[in-house]
Amino acid sequence: MIRLQFGIGLKYEISGTSADFIFNIQAARTSSQRVVTEALSLGQQVEAESYTDPSTDNRYLRVQAQPGTFTVRYDATVDITHHFEAPHRIDEVAIANLPFDVMQYVYPSRYCQSDRLRAEATREFGNMRRGYSRVLAIQEWVRQRTKFQIGSSHTGTSALDTFVEQRGVCRDFAHLMIAMCRALNIPARFVTGIDYGAAPELGVPDFHAYVEAYLGGRWYVFEPSGISPPTGLVRIGTGRDAADVSFATMFGTMKAYAPLVSITAVEDPSRGIFLPEHSADAISTHHGEMARLG
Repeated sequence: MIRLQFGIGLKYEISGTSADFIFNIQAARTSSQRVVTEALSLGQQVEAESYTDPSTDNRYLRVQAQPGTFTVRYDATVDITHHFEAPHRIDEVAIANLPFDVMQYVYPSRYCQSDRLRAEATREFGNMRRGYSRVLAIQEWVRQRTKFQIGSSHTGTSALDTFVEQRGVCRDFAHLMIAMCRALNIPARFVTGIDYGAAPELGVPDFHAYVEAYLGGRWYVFEPSGISPPTGLVRIGTGRDAADVSFATMFGTMKAYAPLVSITAVEDPSRGIFLPEHSADAISTHHGEMARLG
């Protein structure tokens, strides 16, 4: 089991009239990720509405803040249990056998134009043996041809842009990998969270994006940017691409400051709690039921 403690601090200066926010910053509660403790505080005396999407476990917070300084602070401790599987045992799932709620992750989406990358995906990976090894090859292809460069992309950068420019940050790596998987009819989705274990030279901790591909009846974790071990990832939001899981959606006139993010890992082998590390096995934190159509 992995235990991670993290904190998120957000700050805004609101001008004119009130402003509305929808936040997605709270740790998801799933069968594999248990929220041990958490605390949320708002810098103004305002009400907040909470909603959990039953299909994704995304937790949303809607707030209307008044002019002036508005801050949000969220701290949590989560325990994560990982499923490990030998890669050679994991096959791709035929379209006819995909659960209907997984089908949405095969289609092109705003930032993942898989239809426009189909020829490239087929040329690179179409003749490979189908299964986990093919998805791992896609991850390595994205990682090798894309330079991790902070500030090299923006909120409008898509998988097609990253394919052409060959540079980006974690969300760009994730979008390109997702698009290439979907171009080969492999369901893939975008996950946001906080990562533990990134090299200090990459800067201060921040929100992170990674990929899950649906293989063998489970969602398996892939980290195409390569900056964190897959077991060091906290799940916050899950969606088709970044458009579905923004940590903050803002309506109004304001100045937004850079988020302040921190994360630490707890080590206590006597209680079965270990530090995140890389593994040669395939890693999953989300089971998906297989569905066969009669």
